[in-house]
Amino acid sequence: MHQAGEADAEAVASLFEELIGEIIERAGGTTAAAFELGESAKLCGRLLASGSYRVWLAVAEEGGEPAGFLSVHDSASLYAGGAFGIIQELYVRPAYRSHGLGRQLIEVAAAYAAAVGWKRLEVCTPPLPAFDRSLEFYKREGFEVTGGRKMKRMIQPQDL
Repeated sequence: MHQAGEADAEAVASLFEELIGEIIERAGGTTAAAFELGESAKLCGRLLASGSYRVWLAVAEEGGEPAGFLSVHDSASLYAGGAFGIIQELYVRPAYRSHGLGRQLIEVAAAYAAAVGWKRLEVCTPPLPAFDRSLEFYKREGFEVTGGRKMKRMIQPQDL
């Protein structure tokens, strides 16, 4: 396991695309998303270079191929008492699941959070019940449901 740098952007983007594909498939194919590997890799490189988006890669012992990743981003709010981290993506390839890689990725993120003084990590789970297993995983790793729903508003260039 290692912290990803800009040179790892393509590997991270490839894992990200697998994650999105699995979410779309398991959620019934209702989520429309269009990601192209080249564009995702370029964006990932820029985010990694920014210093506020950090990624850890889990690598398979045999062959050294990427087996999973976790990304975390800085945030801050009054309700959290200041700075905290948000786990933006966590994915382990199906062949490597139930081998402790997800737990190891969470532990690395928690150690990083402690090192930078965050008292909190947050994560949003994919649509339920298709991802009940993911929810149970996060509960086992010490996360608790805090309520609410994730919502977004897209900002168009003319809005800026």
